[in-house]
Amino acid sequence: MEFPFEYIAPDIKLFRNQGKEFKMEVIFDCHMLVWFISGKAKIHQADQSYLFTAGDIFLIPRNQLATIINYPQVGLPYTSVVMHLSTAHLREFYANLNVKTYASPKHSILKFDKHPLLERCLASLIPYFDVLGKFPEDIASLKITEAISILRSVDKTVDNILANFDEPNKIDLANFMERNFMFNMPLQKFSYLTGRSLTTFKKDFYKIYKITPQRWLTQRRLELAHYHLAKKNRKPVEVYLETGFENLSHFSFAFKKQFGMTPTELSSGEREQPTHGGSIKKYMDL
Repeated sequence: MEFPFEYIAPDIKLFRNQGKEFKMEVIFDCHMLVWFISGKAKIHQADQSYLFTAGDIFLIPRNQLATIINYPQVGLPYTSVVMHLSTAHLREFYANLNVKTYASPKHSILKFDKHPLLERCLASLIPYFDVLGKFPEDIASLKITEAISILRSVDKTVDNILANFDEPNKIDLANFMERNFMFNMPLQKFSYLTGRSLTTFKKDFYKIYKITPQRWLTQRRLELAHYHLAKKNRKPVEVYLETGFENLSHFSFAFKKQFGMTPTELSSGEREQPTHGGSIKKYMDL
């Protein structure tokens, strides 16, 4: 899927979507500073979900799995300004600063409550998207430096995110997968985030689960979807994206193959037991 980004510099872009809602499974290589102009978005991480609307400003830390579902509003497109805070730029920024950071096992999304300084910094970029010709690199660099400086003045703890240049270490694979299986990412990304090569990841995974990663991921996502439909009374269209499926038709096909009924049949109560695929109660009690 091609996303409607308009770049004025490699690390500064405007995102405009006039169409329907869409979903992105992402893991960013750099920190992302985002200002919502219109529309809304749900962002789901392993332990928390967020809803952002027009005017919100937030920072998504790098190397964090997330599902982002964007929703245009009636009569308005989904529009946001996005600034990449790259490792290279941050290393240069912090090179001559005596900053002490502490290790954190997890960095959550930071929201800045429509802060006026950040808003004016990002709003000042809007006119440049309508200017023909190449955007001067020195101005782009100054804008990014300005944003970093404002972030540090707004949140005194942000250095622990921005000045942390560590790469993922080898971690507990089972714990990580149980918390993040709903993210529809390539196995290479899962292996990287657990601090393993793809070959080692597959080998370690099979030792734990006695099944291939892809088959296990499908089963766990279906179990989670079943829980939402049966226990939370949600509709199929509300859960398929959040549980790691790319489209509704593939979700419905896989669900019926696993449980013997379609998601619609389960959520509407048309059938109480599956014709094959095991007992529904097993998954109702998760």
